[in-house]
Amino acid sequence: MNRALVITLTALAALAVFGGGAYYYTAQQREHAASVTASADTLVRAHSPVLGKADAPVTIVEFFDPSCEACRAFFPLVKNILATYPDDVRVVIRYTTFHKGSDEAVRILEAARKQDKFEPVLAALVDKQPEWAIHGEPDMKRAWSIAGEAGLELMGARLDSVKPEVDQVLQTDLADVKANNVEQTPTFFVNSKPLVNFSPQGLIDLVKGEVDKTS
Repeated sequence: MNRALVITLTALAALAVFGGGAYYYTAQQREHAASVTASADTLVRAHSPVLGKADAPVTIVEFFDPSCEACRAFFPLVKNILATYPDDVRVVIRYTTFHKGSDEAVRILEAARKQDKFEPVLAALVDKQPEWAIHGEPDMKRAWSIAGEAGLELMGARLDSVKPEVDQVLQTDLADVKANNVEQTPTFFVNSKPLVNFSPQGLIDLVKGEVDKTS
């Protein structure tokens, strides 16, 4: 394990008590992870955003909610895995809009893709999630402002965000969430295998195992 992953695991361990952006792993969560199964042809879609090398042999599929605190906590780990295996791993993002306001956040991200600003806008929304993803009362004006600060041209983005193709992305991803029995975020699959040991180390180990098979 490289030093960056060790640092990330240490940071994640510090978030072991839920609250204020942290999260915890319960027996119920692990039991649910074990029950999740990949449904053929519903894990990766042509429209799905990809982080990393597009033709990498190992695919992490993350069912991701922009408002999810646990998704935010895992984000540095996922980025470090990509940095550790730049030629071997890609991450496919599937939108999972469980929280109020998350559907509009997805619209911001899809508009950012139109401007080739997906990754900086994603990173900004995740980093500043506590400023806009307020439970029950999300501040979407602030979310748009954060996206603008990350380089998104807002006038065009607002128009792009409400186009029918974005509606279709949301509808398809919602259907695939249901098809794959996803009930919590983040939910991970690695080369179609569900992450049963739902923990940072579990994700690292599952990815490493799949990467080793390609060597």
